[in-house]
Amino acid sequence: MKLVRYNNLEDYAPVRWGSLFDNLFEGTEGNATLSKFVPKTDIAETDQAYEVHMAVPGMNKEDFTIDLKDGALVVSGERKWKDEKKEENYHRVETQYGSFSRSFRLPENVNIDKISASYNNGILLVELPKDAKKELKTVIKVK
Repeated sequence: MKLVRYNNLEDYAPVRWGSLFDNLFEGTEGNATLSKFVPKTDIAETDQAYEVHMAVPGMNKEDFTIDLKDGALVVSGERKWKDEKKEENYHRVETQYGSFSRSFRLPENVNIDKISASYNNGILLVELPKDAKKELKTVIKVK
């Protein structure tokens, strides 16, 4: 059995022909790209650590704040709109600007004293080393 997405064409039909072209250059999201955004995030696990990879291109490492609050990792920051090039006439801006904040609940076996972060090629990497003393795996014997 194949799952097929339902598309209601009435939702996409323009009211007038001009609005079709207006939407092409103006977009349909208004100023949503200039207020808040949610960076795409990948979380991986190795034998030694958990890794949080966050896609936030166009930022500097000073733009990030990384906190530990109540057993959660909180990554926040802001990508500011730079209106330096006045000669450019943008027809569409899809790059997201504004502030963001992402929270991730930490497993109990994370060694919080050895958490590190680096920023390279638009990817923020937060490494959460595992504490070998705090093993999460428990074997239960059947009686």
